[in-house]
Amino acid sequence: MTIGILGGGQLGYMLALAGYPLGLHFRFLDPSPEAPVGRIANRVTSDFQDQQALEKFSHGLEVVTYEFENVPVAAAKFLAERVPVYPPPIALEEAQDRLREKRLFRKLEIPTTEFAEVAKRKDLDAAIEQVGLPAMLKTCRMGYDGKGQWLLRTTEDVENARPELPEGPLILEKLVPFTRELSILGVRGRDGKTAFYPLIENHHRGGILRISLAPAPNLAAGLQLEAEHAARRVLEALEYVGVLCIELFETGGLLLANEMAPRVHNSGHWTIEGAVTSQFENHLRAILGLPLGSTAAAGVSAMLNLIGEIPESAEVLNVSNAHLHLYGKEPRPGRKLGHVTVRADQFEKLLERLSALPEFFRRPEYCLEKALPELLAKRA
Repeated sequence: MTIGILGGGQLGYMLALAGYPLGLHFRFLDPSPEAPVGRIANRVTSDFQDQQALEKFSHGLEVVTYEFENVPVAAAKFLAERVPVYPPPIALEEAQDRLREKRLFRKLEIPTTEFAEVAKRKDLDAAIEQVGLPAMLKTCRMGYDGKGQWLLRTTEDVENARPELPEGPLILEKLVPFTRELSILGVRGRDGKTAFYPLIENHHRGGILRISLAPAPNLAAGLQLEAEHAARRVLEALEYVGVLCIELFETGGLLLANEMAPRVHNSGHWTIEGAVTSQFENHLRAILGLPLGSTAAAGVSAMLNLIGEIPESAEVLNVSNAHLHLYGKEPRPGRKLGHVTVRADQFEKLLERLSALPEFFRRPEYCLEKALPELLAKRA
């Protein structure tokens, strides 16, 4: 069976690596001739809007999926008339627009922070009057890893941001005094069966995920079930098939939904070595109608993104149970070049192994100064 994947980045790369042991074949479509998947699979280099290329791409495919959420919805719908597309195009439509996304959460009675629509720049003052400051102003469409966002704490911040703002549409979200950021990964098969990975604690810097801890340490009773209930509502409402990630804020012992990603997710990379079945294999199982694999954690894990630079491989691999993944990308500031997952049977051993990582990871951007105290508290 051959699976078509829209997008040729590292997520598609890891999907293919998970599928080859299952005897699967892959065909990718990506506009960039330098997409990482070119090293391991057939690739069609074409714009997503080229219907002739999409038609040719679809021939002989068992199913089509995608590895990033900004695939044009029109392309997904065009392909869905020729071959099954999972997750369904409606999931793309909801996730690509932050306002629609928030309204979906509210419709499904999933708590979110207070928000207001900013249809045009001139509507910003009315939105601030409604939501108040501090707040986060975001473009409704596009934007990732901190792009297309403005933190507004004071009226001075508002005035400084005005010249940079696009005409719209925008969404203003009340800033949440959260305890920490979490994410839940859920997977739903063609038969409607669902499974959920343990909640993951995430640390960001500069709008980019730096380190994930799984399962999230010091988790209050009931939060895992609360997150699963929220994810299940979305999965069922969209008749979803595949892996879905919902990013969450923990505040006052409760969870608020922030955003969702209708695909395998960066915060789930730890599952390759740290779970019984990786998110990538489970996504493939789901879209092919195969039984879902166990989502149980195999011990405890920390996943660290490599941003802009790569450490010496030997220094990383010298640490017991450290696993290095490089994506084959040319280095440049802010670019995700790979990740390292460190796994252990207990948090105490994980703490020791993280502390043994090379000096490269002591830089502030790797957030170990925030993550290690969490593990120390868990050990205590």
